[in-house]
Amino acid sequence: MFENLSDRLGSVFDRLTKQGALSEDDVKTALREVRVALLEADVSLPVARDFIKAVQDKATGQAVTKSITPGQQVVKIVHDELKHVLSGDEDPGKLKIDNPPAPILMVGLQGGGKTTTTAKIAKRLKERDGKRVLMASLDVNRPAAMEQLQILGTQIGVDTLPIVKGEDPVAIAKRAKTQASLGGYDVYMLDTAGRLSIDEELMAQVEAVRDVANPRETLLVVDGLTGQDAVHTAQNFDERIGITGVVLTRMDGDGRGGAALSMRAVTGKPIRFVGLGEKMDALETFEPDRIAGRILGMGDIVALVEKAQQTLEVEQAERMMKRFQKGQFNMNDLKMQLEQMMKMGGMEGMLAMMPGAQKMQKQMDGAGIDDRMLRQQIALINSMTKKERANPQILQASRKKRIAAGSGMDVSDLNKLLKMHRQMSDMMKKMGKMGKGGMLKQAMKGMFGKGGPSPEEMMGQMDPKALEQAAKALGGKGGLPGLGGGMGLPPGLSGFGKKK
Repeated sequence: MFENLSDRLGSVFDRLTKQGALSEDDVKTALREVRVALLEADVSLPVARDFIKAVQDKATGQAVTKSITPGQQVVKIVHDELKHVLSGDEDPGKLKIDNPPAPILMVGLQGGGKTTTTAKIAKRLKERDGKRVLMASLDVNRPAAMEQLQILGTQIGVDTLPIVKGEDPVAIAKRAKTQASLGGYDVYMLDTAGRLSIDEELMAQVEAVRDVANPRETLLVVDGLTGQDAVHTAQNFDERIGITGVVLTRMDGDGRGGAALSMRAVTGKPIRFVGLGEKMDALETFEPDRIAGRILGMGDIVALVEKAQQTLEVEQAERMMKRFQKGQFNMNDLKMQLEQMMKMGGMEGMLAMMPGAQKMQKQMDGAGIDDRMLRQQIALINSMTKKERANPQILQASRKKRIAAGSGMDVSDLNKLLKMHRQMSDMMKKMGKMGKGGMLKQAMKGMFGKGGPSPEEMMGQMDPKALEQAAKALGGKGGLPGLGGGMGLPPGLSGFGKKK
């Protein structure tokens, strides 16, 4: 979503950070380009103007021009200001859903993704917060809207209010309130009808439902691809209905992302969540700090660690940690890691969160690095016997031919996999020994809340430059952190996925 903006800002800051000392003119020239980049990204003019003024006031101060790396200082100021624009003065915080049954009203225009988002939030409340949720569709206009919510409810294991044909939205809202109270639900979600544009009938209907339900949270669902129109929609709904937060959908699309930057500044309402795809778990909390980091190409390592926490099983991870500390790393361990990468969104999903990933994108595309490559590597390991997986050293020519044939791959592909395994094995040994109590041990403890540093603490102490240096220290050549290899590619992978 923010790719174009990231590219533009990246090139501006690259030029700044290469200069030894910055004059006021250097900063002004750079900020003019930043302003153009913001406007091209569909950020509203008043927001862009205020943003540049705030950055300029801070960036032309004495502290910056005399600092050792003024360019990096300017990048930090822009990052902090982006974070401020996205978050405002108060913390968006969690949904206010104490005192059950708590009503959540979902509003928005037609086609914005209200029904899907309702189900996504319900799934999140059920799985992360342990809440009992009831969903009710109040959309009596759109054909099969009620059935759609019912099907989604079955998919995610969340109850939906039984459909009674011919009822009006207010009656359904009353029935949902009664059912939620009697059924012992913590939260009930009301998915209202939308229109193609804002009209009096739509607003009157939503107001009537609001007065009956008296919701704790009124979430406006807006399509992120509609750009500045999304901001006007939010203003109109807030004036008539009174919204408490915004959910931006389709943030995985190729829109310009300016709506997200303008939304908070213009409406004063927090962006609670962003939808990143059709799947039921493709919903992220909107973290201004991380989004600002992504926009400036700093990556989102904290989100990466959180994904790992959600998909790694604690016992399995502890067993792996003990093995790695002893310097043991066989093909079973490698397979587990490859499968873990697939669960965390594959190569693309993970690399997008790495610092500097934008700059490596073209090289990765050229080398054919994608999820197919991970599946091919897993197939090669599956083709080995138990003995071969435990001791890859025993693989001689005849065994290699058999394994390659069994997986439908070439021996050269297997050799690349073995090379990658050797390099990762060496890296694990180094990580096991690094730092007090072992860098790996500390990191694993933090990931599972066993007294080690939290993901935020681990990453808060490292800026992107420090991460790149850590990658080099672990045997890389400035590539991906911990994966080494030239041209920013993991070892042994260059050309692995190339089409012949």
